[in-house]
Amino acid sequence: MAKHNHSNGAPHLKRGIGLVAAIALGVTSAIGTGVFLKARVMICNVGTPEMVLLAYAAAGLFVMAGAFIYAELSTLMPRSGGAYNYIGAAYGRFWAFLYGWMETLIDGAGSMAALAIVFVIFFNDLLGGTLSSGVSTLLVTATLVFVTALNLASVRANGSLATVITGLKIALLFGIAGCAFFFGDGSWANYALSSAGGTCEGVPAEARMGLAGFGAAIIAAMWSYSGATTIIVVAEEVKDPARTLPRILFSSALILIGLYVLVNAAYFYALSPDTVASIPESSSVAGAVIARIVGAGASTLMAAGLMLSVFGALHSSVLSMTRFPFAMARDGLLPSVFATVSRNSRVPVPAVLLLGICAIAFAISGTFDVLTDMIVFSILIFDIMAVAAIFVLRKRLPANAHSYRAWGYPFLPMAYLLGIAWLTLNTLFSMPGRSLAGLGLIALGIPVYVYYARGLPPSRVEDWLDNDET
Repeated sequence: MAKHNHSNGAPHLKRGIGLVAAIALGVTSAIGTGVFLKARVMICNVGTPEMVLLAYAAAGLFVMAGAFIYAELSTLMPRSGGAYNYIGAAYGRFWAFLYGWMETLIDGAGSMAALAIVFVIFFNDLLGGTLSSGVSTLLVTATLVFVTALNLASVRANGSLATVITGLKIALLFGIAGCAFFFGDGSWANYALSSAGGTCEGVPAEARMGLAGFGAAIIAAMWSYSGATTIIVVAEEVKDPARTLPRILFSSALILIGLYVLVNAAYFYALSPDTVASIPESSSVAGAVIARIVGAGASTLMAAGLMLSVFGALHSSVLSMTRFPFAMARDGLLPSVFATVSRNSRVPVPAVLLLGICAIAFAISGTFDVLTDMIVFSILIFDIMAVAAIFVLRKRLPANAHSYRAWGYPFLPMAYLLGIAWLTLNTLFSMPGRSLAGLGLIALGIPVYVYYARGLPPSRVEDWLDNDET
């Protein structure tokens, strides 16, 4: 694997993301669509509001446990690509490539497509549902083009934008909860009801009630948390990573858990479970709550707020996910052009453009819930490998290589792995078609790996640790 020192004068990434901007990046990456939409699917999965909140809390515990583990791994290897490096150091280049391929093609481009689709859904709500399917597709494409172009600016400028959008998102969530609890005609009696009378449009029968339903609800909640650890992907651009990365990961997780439990409690205080379950797949739960409390006129303002939230998640998704093809190309596993960094903005421009093009292709091929289920399943598979890497690297590397050591080792990582393994199997059995589609897209990367890896020397754990200061 080629070393990537910067003494040759070529443009390279710059450490331009500070603590506040980094926390904002994690929070705004996660607050995008799930917290506004997924309560509908989750109430159909589990039947009662209490179980929805329990699913959000359980998913939040997974995220917090992951924060402890990724704090150690990211400070050990503060390089672009995050878990791409941990998997490579622990298991070798082949598995690192497949992870990077999955993150680029499925989680990267797929997430961007899903977010752009929901952005247009909210725009359609703003216009009163007047957009045709053809116009919607064109707007999704235009949205992806715009946000891709925006990410060609410097990482410092994009970090500042993420901070502003995060503040607005948090205010939006508190505003929804405040309206539901203090200005509506809701009732705690809704918590004694079930979703049995709801229509549950698009929710598979196999993913309703029982252990399978609870697992599916946690998977839906995990989509809401997806992005909480985004900062590890751009760790090479974070100031003072050894000190700030653990603080960023823990702070982001705590903020998200509190916000998500609060706003979902507000949804079911304002609306009965069967009303939430009957909301159309193309509409948002948050919009329905505001329309119930304030009226249809105010729901247009709500749609505008939701558009802002989704746009923030889309913006930060492009910022982080483009670092996967950059890291892979720098290691010789993709065309070298994708490792090119702009001399002015210090951004990997070709990698940004690659993700934008792939996202447009995804956007015209699937609906929101299909894309998100396929994405979460694919992430879970490699999340198991990334977290298990802590065991391998603790044995292979000296103790002084770890500037931060995860709390609760080895019990916390083991519990995390058992929980994620159960979620992965539950997803496979409850949604086999979408899960296997994700596996198929991952497998498409194998011939690409064979082509680019030929002639490369065997990788060593030390290669993945290499991280010249930028």
